[in-house]
Amino acid sequence: MTSSFSLPENLFKHLEEGAHLRRCGYRGRFAPSPTGVLHLGNLRTALVSWLKARLANGAWLLRMDDLDSHRNRTGAIESIKNDLLWLGLSWDGPVVLQSKRKALYHSLLAVLRKQGKLYPCRCSRRFLSMHPVERGRKFIYPGTCKNLHAFWGIKDGKLPSWRLHVNENFSHLTGDLVLRRADGFISYHLATVLDELTLGINEVVRGADLASVIHEQLAIFDAIGQHACAKYLHVPLMTDENGLKLSKRDNSTGLKRFYSEGIKAPKVLGLLAESINLVPKGAEITTSELLSDLRGKEEKLDGLFSNT
Repeated sequence: MTSSFSLPENLFKHLEEGAHLRRCGYRGRFAPSPTGVLHLGNLRTALVSWLKARLANGAWLLRMDDLDSHRNRTGAIESIKNDLLWLGLSWDGPVVLQSKRKALYHSLLAVLRKQGKLYPCRCSRRFLSMHPVERGRKFIYPGTCKNLHAFWGIKDGKLPSWRLHVNENFSHLTGDLVLRRADGFISYHLATVLDELTLGINEVVRGADLASVIHEQLAIFDAIGQHACAKYLHVPLMTDENGLKLSKRDNSTGLKRFYSEGIKAPKVLGLLAESINLVPKGAEITTSELLSDLRGKEEKLDGLFSNT
């Protein structure tokens, strides 16, 4: 399961448990950030992810990516849970909170630092914006701090961020990645990779806007001596009448307006399924009915995705 990358016993046990869970069958997940209400695009992705898991007679986990506490909104977790259950999208096991898994992430960071795979970086966003290195639309860190003396303490009143020396085959795709920000927050990529590994996830359905981060996550899998454990499927983004991507900042795209107008869940579910050609226009349907209709016709879902 691992290469020459050495892991402490507690972390190794979590990875072994994740590998065992993957061998037991399909395990998918939906992982929203509790920064606001889910918009219809989020809910459509959740629906497709849930359908993939249930059609495979597998497990579907709900994980809250709540590490960035400054952005979290009070009541958002309960709102997300209520919206999913109202539509009929139930999950397996307790809700996973990344904020409760910080010790696991820090354990991996400690190993990476001990093995010399991390270095301190004091480049500010402003500095990097003035010295851009880009590949297509992606910013690539230019390596400014890579070969400097590794001073991890406070300098000019600030701690450094912690960057990963990515392996050479990823350097031109991602550059060296921040795994721990200067303010102490764990990076999304590190937490996501370790969660997929330790929670036994073997397939991820997510929005097409996240297809662009695949190389960053593969670079972390590679750096810790692990193969990518999950197949990543990307659902086309849902847009508004002007062709713009939906946003949590636009509360009118959530379920609140349907609740207020007394519209029932089968109508909303029909709208979501209709938008990806799973049901005829105007259909009203429950999740169990939709699941029954799709059994034996899984290719209707599979045609939606770009995959990695």
